[in-house]
Amino acid sequence: MPMSDDPARPIARYSLVTGASRGIGAAIARRLAADGLDIVLNYRANHTAAEAVAVQIRQLGRQAWLLPFDVADRLAARSAIEGLLERQGTPYAVIVNAGITRDGLFGMMGDADWDEVLATGLGGFYNVVRPLIRSLMHARAGRVVCIASVSGQMGNPGQVNYSAAKGGLIAATKALAREIAKRGVTANVVAPGLIDTDMTKDLPLAQMLQAVPAGRLGTVDEVAAATAFLCSRDAGYITGQVLGVNGGLYT
Repeated sequence: MPMSDDPARPIARYSLVTGASRGIGAAIARRLAADGLDIVLNYRANHTAAEAVAVQIRQLGRQAWLLPFDVADRLAARSAIEGLLERQGTPYAVIVNAGITRDGLFGMMGDADWDEVLATGLGGFYNVVRPLIRSLMHARAGRVVCIASVSGQMGNPGQVNYSAAKGGLIAATKALAREIAKRGVTANVVAPGLIDTDMTKDLPLAQMLQAVPAGRLGTVDEVAAATAFLCSRDAGYITGQVLGVNGGLYT
């Protein structure tokens, strides 16, 4: 069980993972379960996919619960998280993973494409972490890991909205890390590059992979492994950092 710095103060051995019904979020949920954490799976709408991930977690011997809400909906997120804290106490780890893309050239981008991407990718950070942060600080232990993107580090044409959301997420996490470090809570970022998910399946990969020194797509399990490390006790002195999982695309 994860412990606070005070051995007499155990905290709940579960993690909240947003956007956990598929792709990177589902892989992170499975990996954290394999490492001994129970999992609360957040998702917006795909109940069938989320329940399938929950079954996989239970097969690993851990408990899994579904917590559906849209991270972009502040009131819904707050209500769900307040209820979670009342039922299950303070989580050990919070994984901010939910995000969407609405790609297109900036000069032709519609208002909704900008607003929805920022509301989910950056607003979701506030809506999820803000209701939890006092509990984490009071417990004096815990991990916040935000899943950003190489697009938020180097920018990507056709993704001005997504790059803005992920770049803002990186900056927000770094600032948060400085606020909460003395309370024993770390906040870090995992920034994937080109990963084999639904988000990359329609991209011109043959051309894009020419820019990746490793010459291949990354896997969701590789992103999950990096996230699990930052959630481990071995990472207790690592905070405010960005861990790239990008095959050398950005260094």
